[in-house]
Amino acid sequence: MDDDSPAARWEQRTEIPLFVASLAFTAVYAIRVLAVGLPSNVQDLCWAVMGTLWLVFVVDYLVRWRLSGLRFLRFVTTHVLHSVVVVLPLLRPLRIVPLYEVVQRRQGEPRLSLYARVMSYTSISTLLLGFSGALAVFQQERGAPGATILTFGDAVWWAAATLSTVGYGDVVPVTAGGRAIAIGMMACGLGLLGAVTGSFSSWLMQVFTREGDERPPRR
Repeated sequence: MDDDSPAARWEQRTEIPLFVASLAFTAVYAIRVLAVGLPSNVQDLCWAVMGTLWLVFVVDYLVRWRLSGLRFLRFVTTHVLHSVVVVLPLLRPLRIVPLYEVVQRRQGEPRLSLYARVMSYTSISTLLLGFSGALAVFQQERGAPGATILTFGDAVWWAAATLSTVGYGDVVPVTAGGRAIAIGMMACGLGLLGAVTGSFSSWLMQVFTREGDERPPRR
């Protein structure tokens, strides 16, 4: 993307405020799910805040589409992450990579190496995805007949086991919504694990190659 294009300027101006808005959305959603027995007026306020923030995300998506100059279906298929986070706002904090790029454009050269950035992105994404997934599955499973995820602690344990691809099976979702969330978490877990493994292996190969080049030849 051209840094002087309208789309690039829009991204530079909005990425940080939208990231803050996404964290606020997650926080309000967490209050809505975890705070049992909220007064009806507080519940209505939570829904109003979440709805307003979601409309902000939709407006941002439509502006990006108009600035791209693409047809709508073409924009959807070429900007998959943008499209997904509009439908599932809880995943918007995962746009940590574009946020980092915007910050670096303002500060200059990256301060971390490529491998450090990959590990940082993956760690932050895993934490955010695990927390969001635990909230979502707990909301679906709470009170369901035959549910094994009875507390938020159970949901966090399940999310950790799923993202790490361990899958102990001691707690599992039983509702259709919970299982749909589980499928998404499994796919994301495989992707994150692959990113960490690939980056770590590449870093080791680079270190061993450098050591081999620096070692004096045997006589």
